[in-house]
Amino acid sequence: MRIDVLTLFPEMFTGVFGSSILGKAQDKGIVSLNTVNFRDFANNKHNTVDDTPYGGGGGMVLKAEPIFGAVEHLLGRQEEANAPFPSRKPRIILMCPQGKPFTQEIAQHLSDESHLIFICGHYEGYDERIREYLVTDELSVGDYVLTGGELPAMVVVDAVVRLLPGVLGNEQSAVTDSFSDGLLEYPHYTRPAEFRGWKVPDTLLSGHHAEIVKWRRKQSLERTLVRRPELLEQAELTAEERKWLASLASEREQ
Repeated sequence: MRIDVLTLFPEMFTGVFGSSILGKAQDKGIVSLNTVNFRDFANNKHNTVDDTPYGGGGGMVLKAEPIFGAVEHLLGRQEEANAPFPSRKPRIILMCPQGKPFTQEIAQHLSDESHLIFICGHYEGYDERIREYLVTDELSVGDYVLTGGELPAMVVVDAVVRLLPGVLGNEQSAVTDSFSDGLLEYPHYTRPAEFRGWKVPDTLLSGHHAEIVKWRRKQSLERTLVRRPELLEQAELTAEERKWLASLASEREQ
């Protein structure tokens, strides 16, 4: 996979892209992570990338020209400036508070792509023509506003790259992550079996694989019920599981 990030602050990505899982994924040749300063594509002598909004109002708006120019450069586009984009192009993702809330399901879909381009904005917002005629997706990492799109882009890139085959040491890790099956992940334990009087559940020490699977499933269901009950509405559950959850919820209300 190739991932390009359009940003005014490429230095913000140096440590993140070069460390931990993302750094290892690049070393293995699984992903190529690149940053592009779209100020380099400004079409004026002062290299300005923003301007005041038509109609008035506070703040500055990112201009369309440098963003389009940077993307066209990445696509290796040789046509004249007004030519349409090719019918097949990478996913071009605008990081924006107005975007669709980012989820594990979206991360899984994006991990199937071969090329992703992220656009990180600043200031008051984007020229609307960027949304209308350039991007394929708008994503948000939460109902709050940050200084720019850099941190959200890092979050999405990390969530996507760790799903690529060969990135994690244990491929099963991504499969059992929270939200992968619509539920929160079950609790984990490791050595020692007893710490300060707190013991690991006997089931996990039993070596009985089928019972461990059942225990983990119930723990996942219960944790989701307690912490994120709204997730259960869309989860794929058996009739027996729904009955058990209803009984558990009733007990908690008493």
